[in-house]
Amino acid sequence: MEERVTRFGGPLLVAAAILAIGMIVGGYLLGNGLVRAHHADRAVTVRGLAERDVVADLATWDLSYSEQGTDLAEVQARIQRDTQSVRAYFQKLGFPADALQPAGASVNQFYNNGVSTVTINQRLQFRTTDIPRARRAVADQFDLVNAGVQLQDGSKMNYSFTKLNDIKPPMVAAATKDARAAAEQFAKDSGTAVGGIKSATQGYFSIEARDGDSGGFGVADTPFKKVRVVTTVEFYLD
Repeated sequence: MEERVTRFGGPLLVAAAILAIGMIVGGYLLGNGLVRAHHADRAVTVRGLAERDVVADLATWDLSYSEQGTDLAEVQARIQRDTQSVRAYFQKLGFPADALQPAGASVNQFYNNGVSTVTINQRLQFRTTDIPRARRAVADQFDLVNAGVQLQDGSKMNYSFTKLNDIKPPMVAAATKDARAAAEQFAKDSGTAVGGIKSATQGYFSIEARDGDSGGFGVADTPFKKVRVVTTVEFYLD
């Protein structure tokens, strides 16, 4: 019996030592993994803003006007005269003939006490990339009134900025930089440091009037725009 203890005591001790070491190492790795997991949960979510002033590169103007009377031929003649006056107005300002395109027309006829009244509505669309000259066309539009053209409500110039894709990458980078600055301030106040990005969400780009005019009903649109984007970024904290 004593010989068996002596014979197998060595291997049993080695196995027990290996098991003990494995438990120690496993416990260390488990504990270190929990520390790392806890560290990975430390994050801060901030928003970054980027704005840029731009000038519109496209101007469009839907010009709607109408004539009314009891004789169809006479009303047609007056609406043709108005159309010629509109074309002459833009030609005088130096725009090519194709800057104006027909955008629709309608004829309405109704009877009242046996009398027929005809109304013809005409619409032309003006389109140009010459923004300074387009602004002049708006400023001098009273000349159309003097020529007998009565523009209907809603006939106003609209300015658009079409090169958004060209400025998206630098604006997203600027918004992300702004978000990191906010995260660094938070980390400084809490005694930590900012690490890498855990997640990020890009907000939508908005283009509005630079000086606050919305361009709504009764308000003239402006070619001076402000592009804005807000990003939401989650940073790790070290």
